[in-house]
Amino acid sequence: MTEHDLLFEIGVEELPASFVAGALAALPDLARARLAELRLAHGEIRALGTPRRLALVVLGLADRQADLAEDLTGPPVSAAYDKAGNPTRAAEAFAKKLGCELAELRRVETPKGVYLAGTRKETGRATRELLGPALASLAAAIPFRKSMRWADGDATFGRPVQWLVALHGDDVVDTSFAGVASGRVSRGHRFLGAPAVPIASAATYLDALAREHVLVDPAARAGRMKERLAAAAVAAGGALIEDEFLVGENLSLVEEPHVVVGGFEPAFLALPDAVILEVARGHQRYFGVRGAGGELLPRYLAVVNTAENEANVRRGNDRVMRARLADARFFWTEDGKAPLAARRDKLAGIVFQNRLGHMLAKVLRVERLVAALGEALRLDARTRETALDGARLAKCDLVSLMVGEFPELQGVMGRAYALAQGERAEVADVIRDHYAPKGASDATAPTDEAALVALADRLDTLVGCFAVGLSPTGAADPFALRRAALGILRTLLDRGFDLTLSHAVELAYTGLEGIRLDLDATALSAKLADFLRDRLRGLLTAQHPADVVDACLAAGADRPVEVRARVAALAGLDPAVRARAGEVFKRASNIAKDAPSGAPERPSSVQASPPPAEEALFEAYERLGIGLGAAAASATWADAFALIADFAPVLQRFFEEVFVMVEDTKVRDARLRLMRAIGETCGAVAHFQLLAPQA
Repeated sequence: MTEHDLLFEIGVEELPASFVAGALAALPDLARARLAELRLAHGEIRALGTPRRLALVVLGLADRQADLAEDLTGPPVSAAYDKAGNPTRAAEAFAKKLGCELAELRRVETPKGVYLAGTRKETGRATRELLGPALASLAAAIPFRKSMRWADGDATFGRPVQWLVALHGDDVVDTSFAGVASGRVSRGHRFLGAPAVPIASAATYLDALAREHVLVDPAARAGRMKERLAAAAVAAGGALIEDEFLVGENLSLVEEPHVVVGGFEPAFLALPDAVILEVARGHQRYFGVRGAGGELLPRYLAVVNTAENEANVRRGNDRVMRARLADARFFWTEDGKAPLAARRDKLAGIVFQNRLGHMLAKVLRVERLVAALGEALRLDARTRETALDGARLAKCDLVSLMVGEFPELQGVMGRAYALAQGERAEVADVIRDHYAPKGASDATAPTDEAALVALADRLDTLVGCFAVGLSPTGAADPFALRRAALGILRTLLDRGFDLTLSHAVELAYTGLEGIRLDLDATALSAKLADFLRDRLRGLLTAQHPADVVDACLAAGADRPVEVRARVAALAGLDPAVRARAGEVFKRASNIAKDAPSGAPERPSSVQASPPPAEEALFEAYERLGIGLGAAAASATWADAFALIADFAPVLQRFFEEVFVMVEDTKVRDARLRLMRAIGETCGAVAHFQLLAPQA
């Protein structure tokens, strides 16, 4: 079957950056679904776009549909023929649906009885006959956060549609959308390119637009942007402060990235670097520049869509940057007039959650929890004292003018104000670092003091919200409780804090005294145990086999650091050894379900001449129990799993030579109790029956 590439470009008035990103994310799946409905084979699908265009390229799109031969079941024979054997309207309608003669229908046996069946055959149509309506419906299906209507039409889109390019191979595909007919003429850059750019085929599309200053491939546009930013930073006397967030923000604002270097008065460098960079980043989407010594330079880099009138662009940008920095300097000066601790009482004016109270109440709970967790973790007195001092001040910057204007600077400004007011550096660092990690890829708090406050803050939020019925549902998680749980677990693992989760939850729950709660301590602990176990599983399966993680979690998930150690040790066993152990322990586990209560007994005390394999198993079981106890006490989990791996062949030999379910009740029960005891002993370390069999 022959094939050609497909190009479909929708030209529009400038789309907001978020609209471009959302549309490009959705386009491949939309196209894939429509081509599947049309039975059109194809290769790679690429979504391309800029603020003025969204484009779809489908490589190797077949020139014809695949032929269809589909077996269908129709009405029951009893309804398809009358008593005389003549076909009824039901049979005739079914034959018409299939496009065949009545004689071509056949009878098939089904669980519901005898039914008519047949094959619907359809010869594949030419792709060109199908693409017009398909492309129009594809354009209509592109999702936007807000769509608009224009002129007199009923079509809606993110912005008014200006032109359409639709090509299959070298030929134009006839289609229309929003009153615009397709052709082969695109448009170049609004200021730097040609107003009409003929496109010969999909293969020439990218190069034709690039000659007219349009980099329609987002990856190529991002690469060009980074190159020009780096070069501009060097020309400005420094090095670029790289920021992937800003790259993404600017990517869908331009069709060809150009860089304008601007500046501000060096006097503004008296502000903290974080403030200057946030002014540039948050409001203007500008990049910062550092000198050779790491100092911030009074320069910024703006990504713009055209290199024309660069001086005018710079003057306008400088005025805006200067005004923003002047506001920030005012906030800095005013905030500095009051000690950070003096702002603490004002936290009572910020509601944390209606039933859980204001931020001051939360801070008081966090302080108590910091003290309790510090003792539970047996941290030294100096660490606990520093953490407690940091917890008292951790949220005070929330009522500052600067954080009110730049919420992203919470913690950062608290640290800056604390240092400016003579607070100890370790305490100031706690104020900033207790927010870590903010995202999945961010580092956790770098010190024990900050990590302790981070744990207390997140535990209070997690326990409090669950206790008042605010657990996440589906995509709804307004208090970011999933992120809080991951932050707790990652902090414990990164710092090596061997904290028992159930105890931590209990400590946090006691701080909610006096608040009307939906869950008692027992119900809350059970619900949070499942919630935290699921998050811990996700973290561990990113580095270890899922069956190993599941086996260890089933033996206990209350101490994440211990769970990780057991997972690492079990994963360190040879996969073949793991699989064989899993198979034999699964057999023991299945048999043990029928075991009566009671402790296992030595075989010689139950029967006169027990089989050697049974005696050997009991002796190995006793040695195993002693060895596992010692390994657990010293947390030498590799030794524990080595003991179990050595024990597995003894258990396997028992199954090969001894029949458990004998008629002698006393002997059978003794063997079943031994199976259960083996499962319980090994199950305290890992549930080996959950290990995947050897492939």
